Parts: sequence; C-alpha cells; structure tokens
Amino acid sequence: MKIILANPRGFCAGVNMAIDSLDQAIQLFGIPIYVYHEIVHNRPIVDKYRKLGVVFVDSIDEIPANSTVLYSAHGIAPAIREASARRNLRTIDATCPLVTKVHMEAIRYAREGYQIILIGHAGHDEVIGTMGEVPDRMILVQHRDEVDQLTFPSDSKLAYLTQTTLSVDETRDIIDALRQKYPQIVGPAKADICYATQNRQEAVTILSETADLVLVLGSQNSSNSNRLAEIARSQGKPAYLVDTVHELKPDWFHNNQTVLITAGASAPEENVQACVDYLKNRFQVQLESHTVREEHVSFPIPRELRTILATKI
Repeated sequence: MKIILANPRGFCAGVNMAIDSLDQAIQLFGIPIYVYHEIVHNRPIVDKYRKLGVVFVDSIDEIPANSTVLYSAHGIAPAIREASARRNLRTIDATCPLVTKVHMEAIRYAREGYQIILIGHAGHDEVIGTMGEVPDRMILVQHRDEVDQLTFPSDSKLAYLTQTTLSVDETRDIIDALRQKYPQIVGPAKADICYATQNRQEAVTILSETADLVLVLGSQNSSNSNRLAEIARSQGKPAYLVDTVHELKPDWFHNNQTVLITAGASAPEENVQACVDYLKNRFQVQLESHTVREEHVSFPIPRELRTILATKI
C-alpha cells in the first residue's frame, strides 16, 4: 500500500489562534471558561476541552453573570456582543481574522446602500454571525438554482459575499450565475474563501488523481472537511470523512491501494498520524508526503489576552 500525505492539511492559522486563545484563557482565568458555540468544528477537540471543564453554550443566557466567555473562530453577530454586555461578561473574541474581513465587507456594502447576497450554508455558525451584522440588507443563497429565484429588479444595487469555508468550484458557479443575471453586481476585491480552504482543496484535487481512496480527517459539522471529501468523490474516488482512527473500517482498504490522507482545517495532526499507524500495522506501507502549497500564515491571539499577558511580563 502507498500512503500519500497531502500538504497542506490540518490546522489553519485561525484554528491555531482560537485554540491558543482558549489555552491562554484557561491559564489566566481558570475553570470554568465558557465558549459561545464550539471553539472549532471538531468533535475530538471539543470533547478534550469539555473534560478540562470548558463549557460550550449556544446562548449567552446560559452563562452566569460576570463570567468569562470566548467567542469561537466562526464569528458572532452584534446581538451576541450586546447580550454579553448585559450580563457583564469578560469577552475574548477568537474570531478568525478572515471571517472578520467578511463581516467588515458586509457592513461597508450595507452603508453604501447595497443589498447583499451571501453565498453559504444555512445554519452554519459563520453564516449566522455574518448575516447578523446587517440582517435587513442580506439574503442567503446556498445553490446555483436559487439564483433563478431571486426577484431583485434588474437595476438593483447588489453585492455578494461568501462563507469562507466553501469550495472554490461551488462558489464560482453561483457567482457566475449571479453575474449573468445581474451584470452590475459587485464583490470583494479578493476572494472571501480563506487561503487554507483553497490550499487544502487544491491539494486534494491534484493528489487524488493518483489515489484509489481518499481519507479525510474532520468532523461531520466541519464545512471545509466536508468539501474535501466532496471534491474527491466528484473525481470518482471513494472518500471517507472520519474524526478518529476508531471510525476506520478494515474493508475499506486492501494492500494494493494508494490512499491519500488529508485533514480539514480544524482536525488535529495526531489523528492523522493515528490513521497512518493503523494502516502501517496492517499493510506493507510506502509513505510519501506531497506538498502542493507552502503555508506561513499566523494570527496573533486576541487583543484582550495580549493586553493582560503584557502586564505580567
């Protein structure tokens, strides 16, 4: 069996920042720390922090007054900040800067009088947060077919934005349809899909050509992990999305295969290595690592934490 490890894979800069922020908050403030929504969309990571005493909530009202809350990497709506202020919460904003960029674009377009079409998945934490910035100026489109159902007048002042974790091909089709229907529509100067999402998708697109099977480490509620599996399947490759080695099934594999292994942007590397070890223990394995893109991006922890840590130096 040949195993190809896709590079880049796994944690992106935003996930690293969010997890570092939570670790620092635990050290500074102790347990319990409250996190609004999952810190990142990865079940093993969330389970790990739950065992440490971190409390994940879906409503600010669940948090006792005067407590500490960390906002997840996916971003929040202004109403959540207001609810936190009413409860006198100490807040730490671990929103990925690339998500914050989309929020700022939404605010700018709304101020300039645009109606905004957000390309994304209903119910995703990032979409909820982005739409919460200007809910009266934004509608959601999930599929190309929905563009045909839009009823804006042909001369409307329109702009589009995208959820950062979608597939490049998926958004391209929808944007093309929007431009055909509304030639005057504008969008951000730089694509909203994050660098890490693009790079991991590109690696799967290229490297899966020589693979018989694709294994994606990531959770079912991780948008970017699901996109990786979908890309492999679109190229006719069987692809499995799993959180941990314990979900692997022996009948997926045989000795003559080439298996491509990658990981979504919120999946820890230790889970990738556990899957490699699983296959090494069962087959004669030739292990290769192929790099499609180099990544050298990092984000600082939130200002709230940097300020406190600076006083301790």
